[in-house]
Amino acid sequence: MRPLPESTGVFVIGGGPAGLAAAIAARRRGFDVTLADCSVPPIDKACGEGIMPDGIAAARALGIDLDLAGGVPFRGIRFREGETSVEAAFPRGHGLGLRRTALHRLMVDHAAAAGVRLAWGARVTGLVEDGVIADGRLVRARWIVGADGSRSPVRHWAGLDACRRDSLRYGFRRHYRVPHGSEFMEIHWGDGCQLYITPVGASEICVVLISRNPHLRLDDALPQFPELARRLAAARPSTLERGAVSASRRLNAVCRGPVALVGDASGSVDAITGEGLCLLFQQAVALAGALAAEDLRLYQAEHRRIGKRPEFMSNLMLLMGSRGRLRRRAIRAMAADPRLLARMLAMHVGELSPFAFASNGLALGWRMLTV
Repeated sequence: MRPLPESTGVFVIGGGPAGLAAAIAARRRGFDVTLADCSVPPIDKACGEGIMPDGIAAARALGIDLDLAGGVPFRGIRFREGETSVEAAFPRGHGLGLRRTALHRLMVDHAAAAGVRLAWGARVTGLVEDGVIADGRLVRARWIVGADGSRSPVRHWAGLDACRRDSLRYGFRRHYRVPHGSEFMEIHWGDGCQLYITPVGASEICVVLISRNPHLRLDDALPQFPELARRLAAARPSTLERGAVSASRRLNAVCRGPVALVGDASGSVDAITGEGLCLLFQQAVALAGALAAEDLRLYQAEHRRIGKRPEFMSNLMLLMGSRGRLRRRAIRAMAADPRLLARMLAMHVGELSPFAFASNGLALGWRMLTV
């Protein structure tokens, strides 16, 4: 930890992956950067811990090689609904199952090596005209970055709370000591919920439940998934169950004056996409470019552009999750023709154009009618 300075070029509020990514990107543009967070590393969060290939590539654009963090590669996605199962490989590269704490340690080390001033345990309590109030005193800053999560105080202080859309789901995560035995990250579809299974170690998996019911827990949901329940019956949990909120939120604006928002503070797509980390890495690069140009309007436009594909995929997958009959027919159609899932996955990771995906949608619709 380094002490807070009297002034800094960029002051980042929030020390999770979004804040660290923004700080690293700004340092790569030559800015003097200070990051403050009231917590102390490593910072954990209940998430699926699966990073898609486009997320690995987006981290690489920041000079971060996520493969060095000791995660477990997976080569595609498997959908399972009842007895029906279908899988597809990524068109390029691999995904990575990585414990959130390992990701955070890697990013903290990278930020420190880049020269970011890291003020852990420092509490920011407000914004003023020429900086922030941190630990009870003024720190002057040319730019202020809010990376303080979905309930962002910075967003409120800057008057950026207005939303075009805002809905919540609830996630609960637990790790189990059991071999995954598969090269695929799994999504198990149930009525009103999904379970995500991601390998994060040689003999450890991450299991995440997501639903709209804040009271539904893993043990309550598992009877819906008999095959998975049998796999986990003899397994030993390696962590306690931990919860988090998954928000689908689009803000009217993500910057005002010298303040810009990144990560969940700037809006988010549902965790069903697994694209949260990819988004924040891309946002960090875009924000650093706008800061260098001294024009946050560039960031506003780029933020909107990079969010379009994940938002579309989020809406599509949430529709599948909410309409059981539609979902079952869709997964049966994909099982009959796995190329349909492969094309959907290619669109998901940015390897297929929207026009080509629209053609795939027509093919899927026809297969659903004839399956």
